Amino acid sequence: MKIAFQMDPILSVDVNADSTFRLAEEAQNRGHELFYYDPDQLAYQEGRITARGHFMQIQRVVGQPAVLGEQKEVDLADFDVVWLRQDPPFDMHYITSTHLLDRLRGQTLVVNDPFWVRNYPEKLLVLDFPDLTPPTTIARDLATIRAFKDRHGDIILKPLYGNGGAGVFRLDQNDRNLSALYELFTGFSREPLIVQKFLPDVSNGDKRVILVDGEPAGAINRVPAAGETRSNMHVGGRPEKIGLTDRDREICAAIGPLLREKGQVFVGIDIIGDYLTEINVTSPTGIQELERFDGINVAAMIWDAVEARVG
Repeated sequence: MKIAFQMDPILSVDVNADSTFRLAEEAQNRGHELFYYDPDQLAYQEGRITARGHFMQIQRVVGQPAVLGEQKEVDLADFDVVWLRQDPPFDMHYITSTHLLDRLRGQTLVVNDPFWVRNYPEKLLVLDFPDLTPPTTIARDLATIRAFKDRHGDIILKPLYGNGGAGVFRLDQNDRNLSALYELFTGFSREPLIVQKFLPDVSNGDKRVILVDGEPAGAINRVPAAGETRSNMHVGGRPEKIGLTDRDREICAAIGPLLREKGQVFVGIDIIGDYLTEINVTSPTGIQELERFDGINVAAMIWDAVEARVG
């Protein structure tokens, strides 16, 4: 098959950690032809969805993860699969790319399905499962956020469309910074904020469960660094081997059918204690860590699911 990857700069990825690199590596091992382009090079041209980028050969070499061919423009309708894999922020640039890729429907399989990526950003899809999540409020109004804090005392405040742990604050019962943080966030963004009740179980780790076509493939535990509330690996969280609990499987069974129906083939959900906190569909990570800990070829499972959809 001909496979295109819409992603952040390929030559900057960590070959021992990046999930998109691992997906490309597995595709190459299966004999598929690979093309890479930056989302800035995606375009609509008089009825065609085009991209300017490079055919490439993947190699597991630190500092040189790919050998790129000459730049050329391609028609993405000529490809079998396009992977939507650039990192958030989930802004209008990102949203526009989902609109353009959605125009390939019926010609090229886009993974994850861009229509539902656009409508199911990570911190919003969980609202469909209130019985699985901690108490949550989404608001731009300070009075509403303050009332939530008064009810629950110890809270997490974060940007609704943030990623990688950036801008995540814990405000406990004695904190006096809510108004200042509100002014900071609303001063540079028109987006609402999301607040959740703080879950003390985060000290034991924030579990990332990877689902393939709606079924759990396994999990890794991300433990916060000393003195940190955030467990994201981008900010120093430590990945550890961990298994799936009965509660984890219950959560996966509840959300899996919807993910499969909406074409969300590769999904990473976040679980703290017994609570689902995020459903990551834009550009989930964790494949390589899970493969090292459990010996599971998650990339192969994902490609099996994708090839079945193409077939």
